[in-house]
Amino acid sequence: MNTPTTTDSSLWIRRFQPRPDSSVRLVCLPHAGGSASFYLPVARAMPDFADVLCVQYPGRQDRRAEPLVDSVEELADQVFTALLPWADRPLAFFGHSMGASVAYEVARRFEREQGVVAAALFASGRRAPSAYRHETVHLRDDDGLIEEMKALSGTDSRLLGDEEVLRMVLPAIRADYRAAETYAPGPGERLRCPVTAMVGTEDPKVTLAEAAAWAEHTEGPFELKVFSPGHFYLVRDHAEVIGAMADRLRTAPAA
Repeated sequence: MNTPTTTDSSLWIRRFQPRPDSSVRLVCLPHAGGSASFYLPVARAMPDFADVLCVQYPGRQDRRAEPLVDSVEELADQVFTALLPWADRPLAFFGHSMGASVAYEVARRFEREQGVVAAALFASGRRAPSAYRHETVHLRDDDGLIEEMKALSGTDSRLLGDEEVLRMVLPAIRADYRAAETYAPGPGERLRCPVTAMVGTEDPKVTLAEAAAWAEHTEGPFELKVFSPGHFYLVRDHAEVIGAMADRLRTAPAA
């Protein structure tokens, strides 16, 4: 089977460990301030039946010169378009924090526009769309934004100590926070795919109840999986997260 090579997909999609004979594609969407390379360990560790596609948002790394996108809906529109050539096999979605909101919206677009039901949606470290919080981190000054990043322990400490590099990436982080904090999902049918909500205990960004509320957004099976404390539990619990996704995807129906 030919590998998709459209220019648009090449901007958005990173395929670190190609698995041309896979039965399902797992699309990984980064957190606020994150990049596709965050998911390199996932691409390496997933079993051979899953081809991992890591999304690269504009405004970071090799896309640093491109205009930022500060809307979950706009990100979802563009990711959806970039993924169309890759939908020759079942698609599953994993998103962490802001990425979970983007993943949810992309899955909605595939159902609405293409009649394609995702093999699974894994929503990590993010409250359900129906669990609203008023948040204004994106309105803080640079020092306030850096304080938030340190509190969540989601940014490499070497980056936080390199002021020149940090100042370069702060605009992208602020745009992402604006997207996440102003996201207001529109009305629509519930998803039909299986949804697994993943959360660390004592996560300041999502309670267990807010994670469990993802059950309200699908007609399919729902699971809540709880891991070790903190917003970036998935870094410590890497093997457990990979195992949970693999267990779900191993039985994904063929296209």
